[in-house]
Amino acid sequence: MSLSPDILHAAHLLREGKVVAFPTETVYGLGANALDPMAVARIFELKERPSFDPLIVHIADIREIGRITTSNDHRVQQLAARFWPGPLTIILPKSDLIPDIVTSGLSTVGIRMPANPIARELIREAGCPVAAPSANKFGQLSPTLASHVAKQLPDVDYILDGGQSAVGIESTIISLNDQGFEILRHGVITKEEIEQLIPYYALPVEEKTNIVSPGMLKSHYSPEKPLYIIGSDYTAPADRSRVGLLSYRGDDISGYAQVETLSSTGDLKTCAVNLFAAIHRLEESDVDFIVAEPVPEQGIGIAVMDKLRKAAYRYL
Repeated sequence: MSLSPDILHAAHLLREGKVVAFPTETVYGLGANALDPMAVARIFELKERPSFDPLIVHIADIREIGRITTSNDHRVQQLAARFWPGPLTIILPKSDLIPDIVTSGLSTVGIRMPANPIARELIREAGCPVAAPSANKFGQLSPTLASHVAKQLPDVDYILDGGQSAVGIESTIISLNDQGFEILRHGVITKEEIEQLIPYYALPVEEKTNIVSPGMLKSHYSPEKPLYIIGSDYTAPADRSRVGLLSYRGDDISGYAQVETLSSTGDLKTCAVNLFAAIHRLEESDVDFIVAEPVPEQGIGIAVMDKLRKAAYRYL
């Protein structure tokens, strides 16, 4: 099957050391040839991303693991067989092929194989692993549409439009240890699903490195307008005429200037898919600030609440 001219052009730009925004099933990524340190440096420049925050490397062929990591852990193959292509990132010891700028000087690298077919076709055609964080300014809302990328990153070399992201939140990130696995960033793949293959074991705090994967900062995914989570520490305002509501199910919406409902049926996967796009729309409206209803912290809801708390952190 022949590739679209857009994918061919984007792949050519990656080979030339350019930076391309492209769709994945999670959110849009800002990609560069992971083996080209100058191209990767451009990612940090465009995002205004601190150099201590490592990037995820995306692959389209399981055999790439043997090239870009030194891992021979049989559990990686188990995880890949179950969850790849898909929204799971695994932290592994890196090979010398991966430049230090990709991993922020760490000896490990995050690897994943995206489920989005456009992303995999792009990586295959480019002929290189692709380092890619989310295609947004550092710490701001993640993009689930090409228009979100264009709004935040007008200087990117090219945006490959693949429509709306199917999952809508970033991948689950795990690390492996002698006893099992640990979750470093919550995503749509849950702890319970992974435990069907490997036991969960959290390393003691003293054995952990501060920032070993993306998404570990307390403040992240923040809109420009203040966002507050309704709960024990914050009550919805009485005057809602200038307030936007991010509603879980759309139950109590009276009086708000604008309402975005994550899922009228309370389906947590739908909440995850709609989360960032809904916040984008509220941010673009003329409301003064945003209040968000919490969702149940079970399954995918854990990841949704993790994103909401990080979005609200700087306004606490």
